[in-house]
Amino acid sequence: MMRKLITFTALALAVGTSAYAQAPAPAATYPTKPIRLIVPFPPGGGTDILSRLVATRLTESAKWTVVADNKAGAGGTIGIGEAVKAAPTGYDIVMGQKDNLVIGPWLYKNLPWDPTKDLTAVAHVAWTPVIIATSVNSKYKTLADVVAAAKAAPGTITYGSPGNGTSIHLAGDLFEKAAGIKLSHIPYKGSNPALMDALAGNVDLLVSSVPSAMGQIKSGKLRPLAVTSAKRSSSLPEVPTVAESGFKDFDVSTWYGVLAPAGTPAAVVNTLNAEINKLLATADMKAAIQAQGAEPEAMSAAQFGTLLKTDYAKWKSIVEASGAKIE
Repeated sequence: MMRKLITFTALALAVGTSAYAQAPAPAATYPTKPIRLIVPFPPGGGTDILSRLVATRLTESAKWTVVADNKAGAGGTIGIGEAVKAAPTGYDIVMGQKDNLVIGPWLYKNLPWDPTKDLTAVAHVAWTPVIIATSVNSKYKTLADVVAAAKAAPGTITYGSPGNGTSIHLAGDLFEKAAGIKLSHIPYKGSNPALMDALAGNVDLLVSSVPSAMGQIKSGKLRPLAVTSAKRSSSLPEVPTVAESGFKDFDVSTWYGVLAPAGTPAAVVNTLNAEINKLLATADMKAAIQAQGAEPEAMSAAQFGTLLKTDYAKWKSIVEASGAKIE
C-alpha cells in the first residue's frame, strides 16, 4: 500500500511539473519582446499621431519596445482585420477608433469580423471633436457664411473628408441635415490628402479630426470655423461649437483606443491598461495629446468595452440614414 502511495505521489508531481513547464508565462513577465501597435490609417492623420505618441511614451516610461506599424486601407478596416487575425498574446495590438470599429462594420458589406466579439477592449486613450475648417484664403469666415452660400447654391460647396462612411464624413452629413443644406462630399484616402487639397483650395471645406488639422491651424494656414462636440475643445477654446453657431444640441465626436485580439489573457490586458492609464495620468502626456487637439481620457478595460458596444449599436441607424454604403 505504501509503495502504491509513493508511486502515485511521484506521478502526480511529475504531471504537475510538466504542466507548469508548458503553461504560458505569467503576466509579470509580459512583455518579453517588442509589441506591434497596428495603425489602421496612413501616416500624418489623427490616429497615426496618437498611436506614435502612445508607442513612443510607453517605450520611454514602461521600458517596453512598442513599434507603430501603419496598415491603412478601406476606412481603417484592413488594419483592424489584421489585428483580429493576430495571435492573442498581447504582442499585436491595434489603435482603433469610432470609424473602423463602430461605423465600418455597418458600412462595408460582409466584413468578416465583429468588433464586439473578435476584439478585446484594452484602453481608451482620447476623444476629439470633428472640426469644420477652410483655407485661410477662403471667402468663408464663419460657419454662417457657409450655410448662407449653400442655401443660395445647393451642392456647389465641396468638403473633403478622410473617406466615405468615416465618422468625420458622417459628421458632415449630420451637419448638412441639421442646417438644411446640401454640400458635395469629396472622400479621400486618409486625412492628410484631404487636408492638402483644402489648403490648396481644391475643396472649399475640410471636415477633419482636430489632431489631423492642428498643425496647419497653428501655422495660420487653416481657418477653423466650428467644432462638432457639445463643448469647445480645450486645444482651440476660441473656436465655437456647431451648437453655438445656431444648431442646438449638435454633438458629434470620435474616440481612440487600444484593442487586442479576442482571447488575449486578462492579465495581459490589465497590464497594458495599467501602463497606458499611468501614461495618460502624466502632465507631459496630457499636454502632448492636447497639443494635438485631442482630449486624453483614461478608462478601465471594462468601461472602454461598454463604450464600444454602446456606440456599435447606436451608429447602425446613423450609417443607414446617411445612405453611405460600400459593397
